Amino acid sequence: MENINIQSESKITSSNTILFIVLLVLSAATAAIFTFYGSRAGVIPLVVTVALVFVYIVIKEPKFAVLSIMVLSYFIMFIISYFNTSLPLGTIMDGMLAVMILGFFIQQKYRRNYWIFKNPISYIILIWVSYNVLQFFNLDAASKLAWVYTIRNVAAVMLSYFIFTYYLDSRKFLRTIIILWLSLSFFAALYAIKQEYFGFFAFEERNHYDPATIGLMFIDGHWRKSSIFSDPVSYSFNMAISSLLCIGLLTGPFKLKTKLILAFLAMLFAWVMPYSGTRAAYVLIPAALSLFFILKLSRIALVLSLPVAFAFLILIKVPTNNRTLARFQSAFRPNNDASFNVRKLNQKKVQPFIQTHPFGGGLGGSGIWGYRFAPNSFLAQFPPDSGYVRVAMELGWVGLLIICGIMFTSLYVGIKNFFEIRDPELKSYCLAMVLIVFALTIANYPQEAIVQYPMSIYFYMILAIITVSKVLDNQINDGVIKLEVKEEKKVKKIDYRVV
Repeated sequence: MENINIQSESKITSSNTILFIVLLVLSAATAAIFTFYGSRAGVIPLVVTVALVFVYIVIKEPKFAVLSIMVLSYFIMFIISYFNTSLPLGTIMDGMLAVMILGFFIQQKYRRNYWIFKNPISYIILIWVSYNVLQFFNLDAASKLAWVYTIRNVAAVMLSYFIFTYYLDSRKFLRTIIILWLSLSFFAALYAIKQEYFGFFAFEERNHYDPATIGLMFIDGHWRKSSIFSDPVSYSFNMAISSLLCIGLLTGPFKLKTKLILAFLAMLFAWVMPYSGTRAAYVLIPAALSLFFILKLSRIALVLSLPVAFAFLILIKVPTNNRTLARFQSAFRPNNDASFNVRKLNQKKVQPFIQTHPFGGGLGGSGIWGYRFAPNSFLAQFPPDSGYVRVAMELGWVGLLIICGIMFTSLYVGIKNFFEIRDPELKSYCLAMVLIVFALTIANYPQEAIVQYPMSIYFYMILAIITVSKVLDNQINDGVIKLEVKEEKKVKKIDYRVV
């Protein structure tokens, strides 16, 4: 055992020495190029140096990389908006995920954990990844380039589930993940309050003079808010699931002070959510609460559910002149909503195509990439406006069955784990994730709920927490059983001696 430690330490020391020499050479090259060829040419070795340091940190400290990608996914769209740059900063996320996947396979060489591939959620995700890769051979695809541009980030994001499952190996790190998540959501909520009551910054008003932006973002004399996210829809969904996260955690064995903070955050996230003007988000919390009361079926839950349901009915029925409240009420009368009826009409038009193309029109065939690479194709003419509709158009009804299978499997495993987990804290984590998956399952119908940052990253982390919470609970129970067996043997031995 000591020899193994010495060898591993020598390997680390040698790798550090090699990295130091490489960075020293690159630093000297950067200085020389800056001196003789100017700043533009000197940027190249500087970028290479930073990239090498970044790759080293991600592989050496993978848990730090997990926390970093959580933070970056929250702020990447805000950074792009602030600098107003045409540089593909989104590829930073793709590159970071690619390096994390590389580090994951390197770690598997020294610390193999094949169990992360042997559970129902892993099986269905592997099927989903394989199906997306096989779409390259789809004969009905209008453009292969659309597949190339789409799969480069889709595949990495989908594989992030295994990365999160692998590195979420302790209760302590799981707590860190939850605390960071709530902290980021709290910042986003405060930023939305700033936009609502103190206005926008100058860089946020760049597009406010565009007629298309005005028609989409300026409703009833009021600008829709998006906080630090790419759009109001992404902002509203993130606030809704953050509120559900707090509601689920309230069932955990935490101190009164912690529960008061969680209750405050749950109400804050729910309060600022309507600033987005996104009606699809308004139904998520009430719908998830109905599942919450079912899973926590007890006298207390029944007593609490009645006044909550009564207050909710009053809220959606009471006459009001408040524009925000009126828009909230309209979310529960979708047939009276013109935009919802337009979506239904578009879906009706594309329905024959879906029925006659079981494998769809090709990954990336609709939306931005479809319009860019195949503007005259059938799918490029239709705005998806729904996560399920986009999958059905691009990947066919076979792909739709798989994505629905992911949602169903996640809910099934999550609910099953919730009832089997004994540890109260891990049980609350699992419950919170089940509520969020249930909400996103609903949200993915009227909008594309899991394609924008940060939700595209956080969705697979949510699935990983569902899996890991049960694994950690099993480890705790196994430890208790072993301890009890040892104690029992010790008692028997003492009794024998007495006799």
